[in-house]
Amino acid sequence: MKRKLIGPFQEMVTMSGMPLKGPLQDVDLSVLQEGGIVIERDQIVEVGGFQQLRGKHTGPDVEFIWQAPGSIALPGYIDCHTHIAFGGARAADFAMRNAGCTYLDIAEAGGGIWSTVRDTRASDEATLVEWTIRRAFNLLKQGVTTIEVKSGYGLTVKEELKMLRAIQRADRECVSDLVPTCLAAHMLPHDFKESAAIYLQQVVDELFPVLKEEKLSSRIDAFVEKGAFSADTIRPYLCQAKDQGFDLTLHADQFTVSGTALAVELQAKSADHLEASGTEEIAYLAASDTVAVALPAASLGLGCAFAPARALLDRGACLAIATDWNPGSAPMGNLMTSASILAAREKLSNAELFAAITYRAAHALGLEDRGRIEAGMKADLVIYNVESYPYISYLQGSVMPVAVWKNGQEAFRNTQANADRPI
Repeated sequence: MKRKLIGPFQEMVTMSGMPLKGPLQDVDLSVLQEGGIVIERDQIVEVGGFQQLRGKHTGPDVEFIWQAPGSIALPGYIDCHTHIAFGGARAADFAMRNAGCTYLDIAEAGGGIWSTVRDTRASDEATLVEWTIRRAFNLLKQGVTTIEVKSGYGLTVKEELKMLRAIQRADRECVSDLVPTCLAAHMLPHDFKESAAIYLQQVVDELFPVLKEEKLSSRIDAFVEKGAFSADTIRPYLCQAKDQGFDLTLHADQFTVSGTALAVELQAKSADHLEASGTEEIAYLAASDTVAVALPAASLGLGCAFAPARALLDRGACLAIATDWNPGSAPMGNLMTSASILAAREKLSNAELFAAITYRAAHALGLEDRGRIEAGMKADLVIYNVESYPYISYLQGSVMPVAVWKNGQEAFRNTQANADRPI
């Protein structure tokens, strides 16, 4: 198989050598001018000046992939928190929230998470596969090459298995990597007439063995919140998951606190949401290896506070940013727009923004083989045609990549990207 030499890139934002935790300045960014990338199979084998690489890599076994003048390359983006396997929509919820209705008002009118549970249960597996693939492709066009996808809209063993099998099938057909997460502990289902403890134990006894047997998910998530599961109620469930070898992640501190403390206690990979996190929770995360995942689109959708990203970074936490793409609170599904809005609100540098959707987001998923342009990493790239890399966040998601590479192959090209937009 031929090696590929891609370049020259006007700028390559490699993210190489940057730390996992704490604040970053733009001067910290590793930006290579007139650079090139050598790829073999699905992996980057060398990065450097294009002309130097061209002189070194010659012969019939090298394929040159020339880039248009002005090309800017970054690592493929990672969206480390989504719910893109779902049925139905909740436009009515959004309208009711904007009209001043409360969460309880919406639920009593038939909306909320339970309405998506009904719609997802009514969708067959093939339909869920199709819609998951479509949403994953929408993210791929934005440069997102790795996507975490949660279950949690089935809320029975049978329906959760349907969702996770659909995610597994979609992953086989998608260009992007889909990382499945079991969120059977999203809420206590309305049609389950026994206690939360009995429901959770049923999931452990009946669902977990199938997850392992069919390799449907190695990750367990739970919503720790009033109206979902308290920290005390969910702890035994999460401890059993951890004892069985599952990685943990938690929906934490969205409206009230307690989830972050539990996530840190149980050494979860990440604590996600954090809109209600205060000084104590920020300190917990900063002193731990648990990644703080901010979900700004949910803050927009619900009209609530943003996660305290600036304070988290300044205290020394690892911050990732994800879309939380779901049909209720975060229907936008645009990673760069979400990240740019949070950056404006929380005064994040470009270095902090790009780190939060590349290698730090990869770390939240336990994936250390992507998120940087350097030797040994997956050859996942997002390529723009803009004046310089700051324009990418400056244009807040309205500038689209001209090409996206996944596993050493061009996965998407848009020759008309931004053609009509003055930049």
